[in-house]
Amino acid sequence: MAAQTASPLPTADACTRLAQLRIPGVSLTIDASQWIPAGPIPPDPPFPTLPGTLPAYCRVDGTIDRRQGVGGQTFGIGFALALPADWNGRLLMQGGGGLNGRVGLPLGAVAAGDKPALARGFAVVTTDTGHKGAVFDPSFMQDQQAALDFAYVAIGRVATLAKDIVARYYGRAASHSYYAGCSTGGREGMVMAERYPRYFDGIIAGAPAMRTGHSNLALRTVSVAINQIAPRDAAGKPIPAQAFSESDRNALTAAVLEACDDKDGLKDGMIFATKRCEVDLSALTCAGSKTDGCLSPAQVAAIKKAMAGPTDSKGHPVYPGFLYDSGIAASGPGIPGLFGPGAGSPVTPTMALEMDIDTEVRAIEEDPQQTITDTAAWTNLTTFSGGGGKLLFYHGVSDPWFSALDTVGYYERLGASNGGSNAVMGWSRLFLVPGMGHCGGGERALDRFDLLTPLVGWVEKDAAPESVTATGRAIPGRSRPLCPYPLYARYKGTGNPEDAASFECTPQ
Repeated sequence: MAAQTASPLPTADACTRLAQLRIPGVSLTIDASQWIPAGPIPPDPPFPTLPGTLPAYCRVDGTIDRRQGVGGQTFGIGFALALPADWNGRLLMQGGGGLNGRVGLPLGAVAAGDKPALARGFAVVTTDTGHKGAVFDPSFMQDQQAALDFAYVAIGRVATLAKDIVARYYGRAASHSYYAGCSTGGREGMVMAERYPRYFDGIIAGAPAMRTGHSNLALRTVSVAINQIAPRDAAGKPIPAQAFSESDRNALTAAVLEACDDKDGLKDGMIFATKRCEVDLSALTCAGSKTDGCLSPAQVAAIKKAMAGPTDSKGHPVYPGFLYDSGIAASGPGIPGLFGPGAGSPVTPTMALEMDIDTEVRAIEEDPQQTITDTAAWTNLTTFSGGGGKLLFYHGVSDPWFSALDTVGYYERLGASNGGSNAVMGWSRLFLVPGMGHCGGGERALDRFDLLTPLVGWVEKDAAPESVTATGRAIPGRSRPLCPYPLYARYKGTGNPEDAASFECTPQ
């Protein structure tokens, strides 16, 4: 990714002068413009601190359309743009998380392995999508424009502005533009492909929060199933963390691995043949009284109900269930599994013992805000793909917040709407990550992988990614290939079982 310089790169003085930047037709305030010397990659909680260094760069913080909104609250689309001294000619937009509300550190670390985009010489931009607040505080949605900004307006505005500032600062436009995000950032990536199909050459969308109304309903289904079998406190309220003991969770994990671990050719505590994984929990059911190593009939019934996903009164599924995987009962590191202690939705925790799914589905479908936000499901991407755009998805198989099957379902619909699976693989690929939780983490997960390099190679050199190597802190010394769906990584039968080179991508 060598720089393609057409003129001398700017200095700290040029960075300082950006404080006076004015752009005709844009209500823009530059809040700060600071030259930051080269140095170590700074921490960005809750994400792990990365090794290596960043180049010297100019950080520009600004606000678009600052205004007074509902309740006299100040709104505006905040952004931060990092402009490296050693620029490689590219721009990357970094997605947000939760309900946003903060301007993230402009690093470009999503699915970039151990070397974020800024360290590679990309200009990187982030945004709060139009409001300030706690990561899961929805109160801003009382303001119409703030709600629209969060749904899709802000990312389009910031993308356009970032390209303009880049061109002014460096004296030439970015040669290529990329987007990378996970969760809400994954949804934003999909929105970019669907609503702004000419803005980005390549997009990475991880674990996209594309149907939060339905996914939260699924999580309530899980919570209710667990609450119904959980012990009660003195006030009669369920204690969900005690529904499954550590022994119970270990037994569940062991049963899943016993059923599916070797279907990829190697017993290694990881399940790559996800579509071939079928788990019969009857053997795990206690024959008599509850003891360690087996589960009560009520516990087994709760697991089956939770994993199946919610259905309406006519038996129609309203959100896909969850895949049996090594992390469904995880307790850490990372976000715990569906049956781990403390698991559940951060947005809609529930202590309910019953739920009316028909009523909840109707409420979701009739909620205008939900309709506006959950727009990232359109499969007509003919302009994006026809213009040479490339779209990579990834999703942790043990994600307890958004089922990997929902992303699989969208990807399969994408193929059906765009000439079939072979045709769509000419410009879009999906990588499932066994054991990984939501955007990362997992007791048995290899959650460190670089999708940015193959995306750039696909966009700029027409080299489609046939696999991506994954490693992780959870299992030091191990590597595996992530294969494009529906292929999976299968052990060749010979070679070092800890080395990705000993595996091949195989049809399921």
